[in-house]
Amino acid sequence: MKSLFVFFSMITLFSGTIFGTDLLVSEITFFMVGDSTMANKPYKGSNPEKGWGQVFPLYFKEGIRFENHAMNGRSTKSFRDEGRWEVVMDRLNPGDYVIIEFGHNDQKINSADRYAFADSTYRDNLIRFVKEVREKGGKAVLATPISRRSFDDSGELIDTHGRYSEVVREVASDYDVPLFDLHAKTVDLINQFGVEKSKELFLHFRPGDYSVFPDGIEDNTHLSPTGAFKVSDLAIEELKKELPELVKFLKD
Repeated sequence: MKSLFVFFSMITLFSGTIFGTDLLVSEITFFMVGDSTMANKPYKGSNPEKGWGQVFPLYFKEGIRFENHAMNGRSTKSFRDEGRWEVVMDRLNPGDYVIIEFGHNDQKINSADRYAFADSTYRDNLIRFVKEVREKGGKAVLATPISRRSFDDSGELIDTHGRYSEVVREVASDYDVPLFDLHAKTVDLINQFGVEKSKELFLHFRPGDYSVFPDGIEDNTHLSPTGAFKVSDLAIEELKKELPELVKFLKD
């Protein structure tokens, strides 16, 4: 009996060695793909800028890991052209998740390497992302781009993304993809904060506040730590609704 136990133990160990570590690893990977509003920011000196994808993993306990592949200045077009999407696909395993949030740079019509027209190239790129994730057994998630802080003179928030947010919603609906509607959520958030207090969500600092911005900064696109955590709060709200199977990984 003892010899049989040893024999089967060796077979199990041998099988795990031959076929890699997939048999031993059950951890889910959550890939984040997007632009500067999601990206990790360097901890250089006293840098207050944070992408929401940088703090999002802090809401989770063991059992799920995160890889943030978002990069400043990228669009659905340039992210693929630079080979960054291929890196994600090479690392993706069945059962993993990929959340995709672009739009800020796709709309830059004067940037040939990034511009993607909303109702053609941008839409096609999103659909292609979704299909390729699914072909590898992963689960694609789409996110609308977060709103800029763009008030007009009368204090009304201007929608600077137009069709880009709408196209994400349409693709999510057409292909039955979980949707984090961060644009709608951040529009409500910015309006709730109001014209002045909403500066706290973005990079509004005076000269001398932070060494990385010696002359101060007024940036209505990129997030402060407060903004990054607030957007992550909104993303968690969407996750509970769209990906309920992952709620068990949330910290209390």
